[in-house]
Amino acid sequence: MTAAYQSRVDWLPFLQSLVITVVIAVFVITFVVQAFQIPSESMENTLLIGDYLLVDKLRYGGGGIWDGIMPYRQVRGGDIVVFHYPVSPSQHFVKRVVGVPGDRIRLIHGDVYLNGKRLQEAYVRHTSPLPDPFRDEFPRLSSSAQEVTRTWRLQMEKLVENGELIVPEGHYFVLGDNRDESLDSRYWGFVPRENIIGRPLLIYWSLRSEGDNLQVSSTAGDKLYRFAYAVSHLYQITRWDRTFRLVH
Repeated sequence: MTAAYQSRVDWLPFLQSLVITVVIAVFVITFVVQAFQIPSESMENTLLIGDYLLVDKLRYGGGGIWDGIMPYRQVRGGDIVVFHYPVSPSQHFVKRVVGVPGDRIRLIHGDVYLNGKRLQEAYVRHTSPLPDPFRDEFPRLSSSAQEVTRTWRLQMEKLVENGELIVPEGHYFVLGDNRDESLDSRYWGFVPRENIIGRPLLIYWSLRSEGDNLQVSSTAGDKLYRFAYAVSHLYQITRWDRTFRLVH
């Protein structure tokens, strides 16, 4: 046996292991979990800007034949979900489900009333001292709020009954926990079931806002500086108390 042949034989187990690892990794990333970064303050203090999440993509199933076999469950009120933003599906949003199909929703002084009963939402944060008639007294069809999309304004008129918004079949009403600083279903409408990717499972890393503030522009030089700073100050900019925290 030549040395070259022996060398090839010795490499075969390594290559086989590498291929299997890559295949498993691709499968997991495609079907099981997906990494996601929190880009805004809309879910504070449940999720913070700089939190990096692993999203469970199997929780709710996919509407295929496996849904009757695997232990999937329906989306429920109170669930935090990651979904394709209906207005621009290439963007990913994360919000909390407040209303499921058939629910009747209204807000009074910023409090959510679901099917006539006030929700107890210990996770909600209010940051604005100024009242907003549309935001806090939703749904208000006469709103002149610029954030409300025209399509949603027209659709909303058909779904409001006795001052309550009725969630249609196959759709979900979502709100941010930072209720005064969230662009959510009040402004652009429902989330179709097919847009839901999954639920946040774990915060696997959390970066302090000071680290985020380094991104002053998108030039290559600034990105390189930001990366170098993050690597050299990894311990200081990591929120260790949030790392590996389960999302509720």
